[in-house]
Amino acid sequence: MARRNRRPAAPAPATAPSGAGRGTDPAAPQQPAGTPTGGVSRRALLATGGGAAALGLVVGTGGALTGARAVAGERPTPLSAVGEAVVPFHGRHQPGITTPAQAHGHLLGFDLVPAPAADARRAAGALLRRWTELAAALMAGEPGERDTGVALDAGPSGLTVTIGFGHSFFDATGLVERRPRALRPLPDFSADALDRERSDGDLWVAVGADDALVAFHALRAVQRAADESGAARLRWQHSGFNRAPGATASPMTARNLMGQVDGTNNPREADEGFAGHVFVPDPDGPGAERSTARAEEAWMAGGSYVVMRRIRMLLDQWEQEPLAEQEAVIGRRKADGAPLTGGEETTPVDLDARTAEGAPVIAANAHVRVSAPESNDGATMLRRPFSYHDGFRDDGAPDAGLLFLCWQADPYRAFVPVQRKLDRGDALSPFLRHEASALFAVPPGAAKGEYVGQGLLQG
Repeated sequence: MARRNRRPAAPAPATAPSGAGRGTDPAAPQQPAGTPTGGVSRRALLATGGGAAALGLVVGTGGALTGARAVAGERPTPLSAVGEAVVPFHGRHQPGITTPAQAHGHLLGFDLVPAPAADARRAAGALLRRWTELAAALMAGEPGERDTGVALDAGPSGLTVTIGFGHSFFDATGLVERRPRALRPLPDFSADALDRERSDGDLWVAVGADDALVAFHALRAVQRAADESGAARLRWQHSGFNRAPGATASPMTARNLMGQVDGTNNPREADEGFAGHVFVPDPDGPGAERSTARAEEAWMAGGSYVVMRRIRMLLDQWEQEPLAEQEAVIGRRKADGAPLTGGEETTPVDLDARTAEGAPVIAANAHVRVSAPESNDGATMLRRPFSYHDGFRDDGAPDAGLLFLCWQADPYRAFVPVQRKLDRGDALSPFLRHEASALFAVPPGAAKGEYVGQGLLQG
């Protein structure tokens, strides 16, 4: 694979050794939680609603509270508890897979700087350790090394950082014999119009958070660590969003930019067999008979595979379609996501239902029929996308759509067969353009004292 330095290499500034400087400066005076404004901690500021009070208005049970009253010392009512959400970093699986989708997301692809395989492997290990330390600190609400101060006023806000390896990583580091068979390149699909410069990559990092500044802060920390290490350079970045927590009166399935409820048929953790669909089993454990894993791939046990697709939606064309046509294309009602065969959003789709004239209620090429597990030998994946809007194209059409992410134990048992079927006859396909694509192996979570991918690089 051709190696491209998407950014010119800059000399690394003098820094403390990797892992130093994390947390607050020990020489700086520390303020207890709840200290009045001027010495307030990040977490205390969130808990007292001080961040919202600085804007001059906090809504509570007693109505509006002005900034002047807050300055006078009256304890304001918190505007939101979004910032308090903490996702654990350490665990069997990496965060950001089964974590509920956040309001803001950044996806980054990196290429290793060309070097002899042994040197590249050592440099990659050092970078992965530094990323791991950064992620653990930031997700806990700590500032991390050489903090820029962007997120000082906020709590962790459900931040997650997820790390994966691309097919080419194993060539660059001389670990070809340990590359999983499930990580082979995705096949070409007839609807693809891929920009290879915004696809693939040696390393992948996904950042998600419910606050835009918290997400950006983590993005910059990850990117800066790569630049300063000299081990990797940014290849591409995609940024997206979802509906903000609390935007609806009650929890609801997200909508995409076509206005459709998107994600109804996602598997749930409580479902029987969920782990087997999403996570790579132990080579000798339950479910191993369906796994393609070899002994050399044991380092992936508990990990997952993620497919990323940047799918531009032809919104100008879609929005001209009558509501009835849009619903027929999808197979669901737009208003509430219920199947056209009746019921509520979560009512199973009756693929055998017929109209009075004998025609199928769900058309043969309706998206819900073509993509359903029942139509694909039970192929199941966990979709966790973000919407995106990157401005407007030269013709005035919005450059907007879906950053599609799906997680599975084996992409050749899940994503690939479903996408092949969609490629052959999905009524939604004329309104979509697949413009970037990547597949990454996401190893299991790291225990305390370990780094993500240690089982591969040191196993």
